[in-house]
Amino acid sequence: MSVVANRKSSSASTGAPENGRPKRGAWDSFSHWANKHRKWVLAAPAMIFTALLIAFPLGWTLYLSLTDSSGSVRADSEFIGLENYGEVLTDFDRFWPAVGRTVYFTGGALAFEMALGMAIALLLWRPFRGEKWVRVAILLPLVATPVAVGMMWSLILDPNIGFANQALSWFNIPAQPWLAGRDTALTTLMFVDIWQWTPMVVLILLAGLTSLSDEPDEAARVDGANAWQRFWYVTFPLVMPVFITAILLRGIDALKTFDILYATKGKGGGSFNEVETLNVYAYGLSFDYNEYGMSSAVLILFFMMIVGCIWLLTARKKRSNR
Repeated sequence: MSVVANRKSSSASTGAPENGRPKRGAWDSFSHWANKHRKWVLAAPAMIFTALLIAFPLGWTLYLSLTDSSGSVRADSEFIGLENYGEVLTDFDRFWPAVGRTVYFTGGALAFEMALGMAIALLLWRPFRGEKWVRVAILLPLVATPVAVGMMWSLILDPNIGFANQALSWFNIPAQPWLAGRDTALTTLMFVDIWQWTPMVVLILLAGLTSLSDEPDEAARVDGANAWQRFWYVTFPLVMPVFITAILLRGIDALKTFDILYATKGKGGGSFNEVETLNVYAYGLSFDYNEYGMSSAVLILFFMMIVGCIWLLTARKKRSNR
């Protein structure tokens, strides 16, 4: 009994617990927790900053879309609810044609870029002599900014002095309006977008192809499968997650295309609004007509379209990973 009493008295005098382990202070507990969750602790500042960077503009745009703000964002405005959305959704002269052009431009450019990107990536997949120079040449369109690319192609496709029509004249083909034509301008700019951004798709798909093992392809070759069968039934399913990632990245970027359209056709997407997509339309409402409430409603609807596309592609990617 005296020994136990001496132990209790000594532990009480020294402040140590009976089991011999020192008490953990508040700072030690926090350090232990932070070390255990260090990946989240280190990433938290950047995540919070990014969230605020996205949330504030989105919240402000949503607020403006519910008001009759016009003339100046500092001018007095009244809350009008969903009136702007109703006016936009019933605008069959400008809004819905802009939606159609956006879908046409994005879908057409994305389809050609993915097909060409896969074909070029397959050609560059296997090593060959001079492959480094070929890869550098393919990546050159990515070096220039979209505005510079737009100005360059405007000169090439000029109806009077452009090289494109001069080249057609060598084969006795009549000159084409290209960017000047009401029915050809958007398709021409789609070609320019394909020319500039296909290399990015090639990079993504080539990275996915080089990460694949050679064993499935060799097994299919031993079983007598031809080149197309090996690609369609072996290579393409294996690279499908990367393929969907490329669609997601390039599709969102194509939906947001503005600079090349505005650089080549100017305000309103041309005299007849022939290349007026949703971005160009919203820009015109904001900076040409100062209709901030209307333009904010257009941007919120456009944002919802983009989120819907991301959700569909992400769901498709999850199914392909199973």
